[in-house]
Amino acid sequence: MTTPSAITGRPDEGVVPNCGRYIFVLMENFTMLSFAGAIEAMRIANRMVPDSYTWKLAGEGGEFATCSAGIRYGLDMDLDELQRDDIVILCGGVDVQSATTKKLINWLRREARRGVKMGALCTASYTLAKSGLLDGKKATIHWENQDSFAEEFDEVELTKSVFVMDGNRITTAGGTSSIDMMLSIIAKDLGEEVANLVADQQIYSSIRTDQDQQRLSIPTRIGVRHPRLSRVIQMMEANIEEPISPSLLAKEVAMSTRQLERLFRRYLNRSPKRYYMEIRLQKARNLLMQTDMSVINVALACGFASPSHFSKCYRAHYDTTPYRERGAHAAKLAGDPNPIVS
Repeated sequence: MTTPSAITGRPDEGVVPNCGRYIFVLMENFTMLSFAGAIEAMRIANRMVPDSYTWKLAGEGGEFATCSAGIRYGLDMDLDELQRDDIVILCGGVDVQSATTKKLINWLRREARRGVKMGALCTASYTLAKSGLLDGKKATIHWENQDSFAEEFDEVELTKSVFVMDGNRITTAGGTSSIDMMLSIIAKDLGEEVANLVADQQIYSSIRTDQDQQRLSIPTRIGVRHPRLSRVIQMMEANIEEPISPSLLAKEVAMSTRQLERLFRRYLNRSPKRYYMEIRLQKARNLLMQTDMSVINVALACGFASPSHFSKCYRAHYDTTPYRERGAHAAKLAGDPNPIVS
């Protein structure tokens, strides 16, 4: 490992940089990977430039918080009043809606009014948005939660970036994106060389910026590198509420409808219509699981003209109805091992 004295551009000897105190707020069922990635980057940075970062773990009740893997973490503090130069990092995960309590929202609003900087890892962007603290801001959230977030918070400029820094608000997409976020912060606080050394210690060989997208490219996802096929799928994903007909999709990529059909059959073993339907149903499932939208509104948001047609297509694909799916999901979150769904 490179020692601090070997780093050029670090603060003068004897000078301890003031990089702020981070308050990690662990919400129930938070994602351990996102939390660990962020805090480990700061820990390693402190090995390079000692005492640069300090942090505490906070949460409702001030005693314990349990991550989505079932591991309990001891907390240092409750939702107490903070110092003005503290930086809050909300750590979200599974069922963030339930973890977004009135007490937490009120605390976030109070601390934000006092000028405290706010950040969110993974699904905790939902909590910041619910508190009104992302209004008029650019933000990101895990790709699986993008559809529901966009439906609920139209005053937030949602992006698909790995992380977003907009003024005194920071949001990340979850997973390893918290490492990218912290490396960017470390580079600003302590210099690019320190950030690169931290990345090396983490065996993190490809540092992403806020310009990078969180999901794999379409060719990588589908395992096929065909420009026109990728373009059609991109158009499908961008037009869920008002689906485009196969003939218009084909026209956009200078193909006949029959050629487009053969292209999908060859590479994806399904018709363009079937593939498009699967994309729409996946969005519908996300909305059913993550929002309180009525089934009819979910249907309309996913391009279905009627609830009956939506229910028929949903059952054919998932072998259950939208109502049963939502009921079973709610029962599972409530801890009922034998849900009875009408």
